[in-house]
Amino acid sequence: MKRLSYVLALLGVLIALLLVSWFGFGNVVSAVGRIGWSEFAVIVGWQLVLFVIIGLAWDVITPGRTMRRPWLLIWGRMVRDASSNCLPFSQVGGFVFGARAVTLHGVEWHTATASTVVDVTAEFLAQIAFACIGLGILLARAPRSGLAVPVEAGIGLAVSMCFAFVWLQKGAAPLFARLGRRIAGNWFSDAEERVAVLQTELGLIYGHTGKLALGFLLHLTGWIGTGVAGWIAYHALGVPIDFDDALAIEALLSAAAALAFLVPVNAGIQEAGYAGLGAIFGVPPELSLGVSLVRRARDIAVGVPILLIWQFLEMRRLRMGRRQTEEG
Repeated sequence: MKRLSYVLALLGVLIALLLVSWFGFGNVVSAVGRIGWSEFAVIVGWQLVLFVIIGLAWDVITPGRTMRRPWLLIWGRMVRDASSNCLPFSQVGGFVFGARAVTLHGVEWHTATASTVVDVTAEFLAQIAFACIGLGILLARAPRSGLAVPVEAGIGLAVSMCFAFVWLQKGAAPLFARLGRRIAGNWFSDAEERVAVLQTELGLIYGHTGKLALGFLLHLTGWIGTGVAGWIAYHALGVPIDFDDALAIEALLSAAAALAFLVPVNAGIQEAGYAGLGAIFGVPPELSLGVSLVRRARDIAVGVPILLIWQFLEMRRLRMGRRQTEEG
């Protein structure tokens, strides 16, 4: 899997470079240069707002509420996304790192694992709904674009995958054992023996339908918020795009990224998606590629500090563990 991820990432980078070269490196750089520091600060700030929304979605479905836990799960979600956006791993790696981050602050490993799985499922369902919104806008604005049928097929496949994933959560015990072992590391080498605990935790989470519905709605709000982020970025580049068009671009792009979840950091997928979808809605490809580069810059500006703080906390925990061992 690691080799496949590296190969896919390399191919994606090559595709992105070819697209930028095809539409003119100077044109793309010129488009990005239109954004000032104040506009970029707004883009970064909006991403932090989105972290709060989707972090609360994770918190809502997680059992055992405490006064301090909402901020803890928001932090875990920040680590999850920073890992997916900045490190050469697939999205699965981000799930593991996010769960690991919250276990450092007192969340039990089985709660972190089970809630991550359910939260990912709720987010995926919200992503499907978001893609349907984008499809509706596409059919209304550009019914002859030729993308309607592939998008419909992709959404149908995504729905099937989601139902299959929910079904597997009730019968794929080895999957949870492996995920639990990766999160817990060497501290819980007997993860297979704890599968019953994970399944009990899953049953507890799935028993609260109202919380699951609220988590879904918060995730859908977060996805719509990505449409707002795209609209802000386009306007920062001087593109007078309508909000619903920007929303459709982000929705359909999210669908493409979901189907290509094995590609690290959506390399190439994001650039090709922006260029192609932007052209359908009348945006020159070089400007859409500029939006993609701004989004990459935002992910780095937000993600790198998060990862550095997380690693600092990891190192501090290791040092405290060693100190306690030596004193004992």
